[in-house]
Amino acid sequence: MKVQEITLFVNGTQYDFSVGPRLGQIPPGETLSQTLRNRLGLTGSKEACGEGACGCCTVVMEGEAVTSCMMLTADCDGKHITTIEGLANPSTGELSVLQQTFIDHYAFQCGFCTPGILMTATALLAKNPHPTEEEIKDALSGNFCRCISQYHVIEAVKEAAGKAGA
Repeated sequence: MKVQEITLFVNGTQYDFSVGPRLGQIPPGETLSQTLRNRLGLTGSKEACGEGACGCCTVVMEGEAVTSCMMLTADCDGKHITTIEGLANPSTGELSVLQQTFIDHYAFQCGFCTPGILMTATALLAKNPHPTEEEIKDALSGNFCRCISQYHVIEAVKEAAGKAGA
């Protein structure tokens, strides 16, 4: 079996991996979620359903919100990925506008789904800085919150919309 070398750019940092069956290599069937959590220690995104249905593991890849449990790491060669850990300013630790509006609007309860929702909203606002409420609801339709904080989430995203650095 030929060893495949891949490079990921996660939160602005380059990571090089080899894909293969040997100890220390990424198995060909390893998901991006597993790589982020188990190899890079980026545990902010959560893997809940493992089927791409709940949105808890959402990250932004090349500007698109993707469920990382459905992406094989080996298929992400050369991709630029942002996780929840990459939203705050790395120098100052200052939260992004969107993160701050979530706090201001109490747009979370248990917090389990919050990273995925934040990443989906981040991708939405990067593409559409002034979404309508319907566009926000449509974008977030793949993120499930069992605590029923989605009303606060919509208000937080609406407030962040149009603000610099959301």
